[in-house]
Amino acid sequence: MLSRPIAQVIHTAALDRSTDGVDPRMAELHDDDRYAAVVARDPSWDGVFYYAVRTTGVFCKPSCAARTPKRANVSFFFAVDSAIGAGFRACKRCRPDQSGPHLHTAVVTAVCQAIDKAIAADRPAPTLEALATLSGFSPFHLHRVFRRAVGVTPRAYASARRAARLERTLSRSGTVSSAIIDAGYASSSRFYERATQRLGMTPSRTKRGGVGETVRFAVAQTSLGALLVAATEKGICAIQLGDDPNALVQALQRRFSSATLIGDDDAFATTVATVVGFVESPRGALPLPLDIRGTAFQERVWAALIGIPPGTTITYTALAQAIQQPTAVRAVASACAANELAIAIPCHRVVRASGELSGYRWGVERKSAILQREGAR
Repeated sequence: MLSRPIAQVIHTAALDRSTDGVDPRMAELHDDDRYAAVVARDPSWDGVFYYAVRTTGVFCKPSCAARTPKRANVSFFFAVDSAIGAGFRACKRCRPDQSGPHLHTAVVTAVCQAIDKAIAADRPAPTLEALATLSGFSPFHLHRVFRRAVGVTPRAYASARRAARLERTLSRSGTVSSAIIDAGYASSSRFYERATQRLGMTPSRTKRGGVGETVRFAVAQTSLGALLVAATEKGICAIQLGDDPNALVQALQRRFSSATLIGDDDAFATTVATVVGFVESPRGALPLPLDIRGTAFQERVWAALIGIPPGTTITYTALAQAIQQPTAVRAVASACAANELAIAIPCHRVVRASGELSGYRWGVERKSAILQREGAR
């Protein structure tokens, strides 16, 4: 159960005027219905619409405690900007203009803390309805504000947090079963349905440092220097560039310290040749499956990178905006730096706001060369 102070932190968010930003309930309402919500001072409609009073020049939330205006003097708006653009000023009592992005951080922080607290206490994560009830606004708005800020739903966030806890407990629990229970899962059956996708390998292999996992690899020479390619049964898990082939192999051994590494495998030669061809001419997508392993946030950043067309660049700020987390520029840069799949996940297409090339783990010179091959200006 959530504590009441969270409800005092969470505020409603103003809707933009785009079609996908309007609460589905709006299509079912007429102005008389909206006015009835104003008369009732119903807080569940806060953020869904705003009402403005022509005689006072003020606009308010539906729950405002101000004196109820006459119906003939009331107009309705879907967004704060719309009301302000029509010449109305924000009410000083209900502060409808203070439900914007600068308060979304408080909304998301409160919800994340509630979910984290529940998982830490081995309790089920609060449902969307529970969070909405205690926060005072609709599940639709909670879902929308949270997803816009974090990029995933509250349910997906809770799943990721519980999975992260499992990964930590796997290293110190006596058995995999106890680790699953320690991480807050009621049973192992539901966990095993998605465990391999989240961890990249089965839980038992993760606990033993990947023992039992087979990783094939090979090193080839390209015009960009040494190239290491490695793959698991799921797909390519590493594409590394460097000057020293031995250093690339040693790094792979550290990453998969307990896995079985197979080098110079004839059956793997075709895969390596495909990657070499892709490195020399990176004009499209790599025609091979990838074994992508990262946090939920990293995977969102990498997915956005894959969507950038060849020959195009984007700034770190624009990339953060693309995943709807405009304040997470540094975290986006860190996710780019954590990329293990050079060129296949094109972090080389991210540049500074000034257009400078920097922050490429395989060297700025290689970054410049790859962009030139793609025809980037």
